[in-house]
Amino acid sequence: MPQFTYEAKDKEGKLVQGAIDALSENAAVDTLHDKDLTILSLIAVEKTLFKGDIGSILIKPSKKDVTVFTRQLATIIAADIPLIEGLETIASQAEKEGFAKIIKEMAEDIRGGSSLSAAVAKQPKLFGDFYVSLVKSGEVSGRLEQTLNYLADYLERSQSLNSKIKGAMAYPMFIVFALGLVGFIMMTFVLPKLLGILTESGVEDIPLITKVLIKLTDFVNNYSLLILVSAVFLVWFVRQYVKTKSGKYRIDRLKIRFPRLGVIARNIYIARMSETLSTLVKAGVPILEGLRITSEIVGNFIFRDMLLEAEKNVRNGGNISTVLSQHEDVPKLVSSMLAIGEKTGKTNFMLDNIYKFYNAEAERDIQNLSQLIEPILILLLGVGAGLLVAGILLPIFSLVGAA
Repeated sequence: MPQFTYEAKDKEGKLVQGAIDALSENAAVDTLHDKDLTILSLIAVEKTLFKGDIGSILIKPSKKDVTVFTRQLATIIAADIPLIEGLETIASQAEKEGFAKIIKEMAEDIRGGSSLSAAVAKQPKLFGDFYVSLVKSGEVSGRLEQTLNYLADYLERSQSLNSKIKGAMAYPMFIVFALGLVGFIMMTFVLPKLLGILTESGVEDIPLITKVLIKLTDFVNNYSLLILVSAVFLVWFVRQYVKTKSGKYRIDRLKIRFPRLGVIARNIYIARMSETLSTLVKAGVPILEGLRITSEIVGNFIFRDMLLEAEKNVRNGGNISTVLSQHEDVPKLVSSMLAIGEKTGKTNFMLDNIYKFYNAEAERDIQNLSQLIEPILILLLGVGAGLLVAGILLPIFSLVGAA
């Protein structure tokens, strides 16, 4: 946001100097006039790459910041505080300066005559279509406070599930990384010296595991640069492939069909799809728009196409359940429950129950998976350490016995 330095006089005639952030010079003038200041000079501050706000670039708002902001905004509306004043209060309390500036921009937009949904829509990277649509429906229906509370609850539940997934995978990923790092260091610095002593000692009866260890160590030391370049190229190739349409479809299909993990991923997508669509419909968003928005949020191309197909079917007079029942990636229970809800006019009720069931299933499976992975990793570490020790000590024992 542009910044202006100013000199002005207050009511008592005292000279006041400072800086103010505003969308334009006119907006800055209006803000200063609202503070009962008589402007003497107003100069725009030119920002270069080095003089710019590096902090606002490096410290970007997170999803948690958006959730907290949504909850605060709902509280302010419930307290009948004017929206502009409330946004300025939230901005003054924001920990991240970049996020504070965004909130101030929203306040300036509303002061200029924009609605809250229009101000939010100007920040598409921070607030998506789902957020904008809910806020707009809340404004139209006059239930903005309830809608924002719905939205905050939804964001909190999504963050909670994502945190559980990250927590379950953090320990295994750390162990695998540490194991690979220690293995590389051992084969690069430690094992060559130890195995060199065994080779020079003339021991003839070398165990098979030691021979494998020697070959593997020689390969790593002789072709370490090739291994590093190959690893970097492989990572680059995978990242580029995932960006392609076919790559995205293959990866997303693998996510929901991978043994054991695929069931967890599928349940997460079903829970997310059901909760998002239910939240949108409760907020008064038309079902066709709700299906389109949900398809963009669900996070999987297989389910995205499924929802877009359902949107087309509903537009032509059909049902959502009819489309879901034709896809093998959706359990029959989901399509059956949704069909009952559509027939009885309780679609929201059924969507809520589908979400609760599959969310509970996903959370339980994530917890069981983390408990299952830990002993497997410990077993693998034990086997790896045992083979390494055996490969080094067995020939040493043979050498001592021969002496």
